Amino acid sequence: MTSAALPSLVEAAATPGARAESEATYIAFASGALGAVYGLVLALVAPDPLFADGPTSFALWAAVGAAVAAAAASGIGYWRSRNLPGQEWRRSLPSWKFTVNNLSIVIVHTVLAFIQTYVLYRLIGLGFIGLPVHVVWSVALMAVTAGLAAQLVYRSVSRMTTQRMSSLLLTFIAFGIITAMVIAPDPSWWKVHFSQLGTFHDLSSLFFNGTLIAGGLLVTTFAVYVAHDMQALVAAGVLSTRRSPRIVSTLFVVMGAAFAGVGLVPVDVSRLWHDVAALGLAAMFLTVLISGPKLLRGMPRTYFVSAGAVLATTVASAALFALGFFSLTGVEIIVFVLIFGWISVFIRFLGVAGQPAALVESARLQD
Repeated sequence: MTSAALPSLVEAAATPGARAESEATYIAFASGALGAVYGLVLALVAPDPLFADGPTSFALWAAVGAAVAAAAASGIGYWRSRNLPGQEWRRSLPSWKFTVNNLSIVIVHTVLAFIQTYVLYRLIGLGFIGLPVHVVWSVALMAVTAGLAAQLVYRSVSRMTTQRMSSLLLTFIAFGIITAMVIAPDPSWWKVHFSQLGTFHDLSSLFFNGTLIAGGLLVTTFAVYVAHDMQALVAAGVLSTRRSPRIVSTLFVVMGAAFAGVGLVPVDVSRLWHDVAALGLAAMFLTVLISGPKLLRGMPRTYFVSAGAVLATTVASAALFALGFFSLTGVEIIVFVLIFGWISVFIRFLGVAGQPAALVESARLQD
C-alpha cells in the first residue's frame, strides 16, 4: 500500500453510503412503529404519567425505550457495516474479537441513548412541570423517540472509524462521569477522592462504575482500530517501526483492562486491587508517552510536542500534589482528563500522518 491510498481509505470509511442511509431509515420506521406500541402499552399500564418529574416519570420510560431501540440498532448496524467500503478489514478479525467489539459498541450506544434521552426530557420538562402524558401523546412521543434513537445510532455505527470511536469514547466517559457526579448522594464526595463516586451503592455508583467498565471495554475495541490504522501507515512507509502497531495496540488493551478494573473493583471493596488497576492505567499511559519518539517515529512533529506537553503536565501535577498544592481528587481529575485528551490528540494526528506526501503523489499521478 502506498501513502497515496491513505486519504481514499479514510474517506471511504467515513462515508456510510446510500445503502447504510436507507437501512438506517428502515430501522427508524420499524423502531418507530414498535415505539408506538410501547407507548400504547405504557399508557394502558401506567395511565397519565407525569412528563418529566416523579419517580416513574415519562422521561424515565422514554429513556428505557430509546435504550432498547439503540441496542437493537447498534447491534444490527455494526454487524452489517463490516461489508461497507473501508470496513471490510473487520471481516478478517477473529470471531471472539469481533464479538467483544460489537458488545462494547452496543453497550456504549445503549447507555448514551438512555442518558441523553432522559436528560433531554427532564430539561424540556422544566417548562411543563406537572404535565400528564395522555395516551395519544404517549404513543406519538415514543414513536418519535425510538425512531430517532435507532436512526442516529445506526448511522453512527455504520460509519465507525478510529476518529469517530475516539469521539464516542470521550462523549461516553464525559456523560457517564458527569451524571454520576451530579446525582451523587454525598455532595462532599470530592473531599475524599475521585473513586469515592463508586462507593455509594446507588444509581450514581452504578453510573460511575458502569461507565468505567464499559469505557474500558470500548478502549480494547479502540485498540483494534488503532492497530489497523497503524499497520496501514507502516505499510505506506509513514511509520518506521514495524512492531509499533502491535506494541501500541497492546498497551491500549492493557489500559482498557485497567480502566475497567477500576470500576469492577470499587475502592471500598478492595483498596489494593483498585489501586493496582489505577496504577496500571497510569503506567501504560506514561509508557506510550515516553516511548512515543521511538514507537511512533514518522508521526507529525507537532504530535510529539503535544505529547511532551501532556507528559510534563502529568509530572507537574503529581509534584504539586506531593507538595500539597492539589488534593487527591484534583490530581486524579487532571490525570484523567489528560489521558483522554491525549487519546484525542493521538488519534487526530494518526489520521493525518503521511497525508501531505499522499496529496503530492496523488496530484503527480493525475498530471
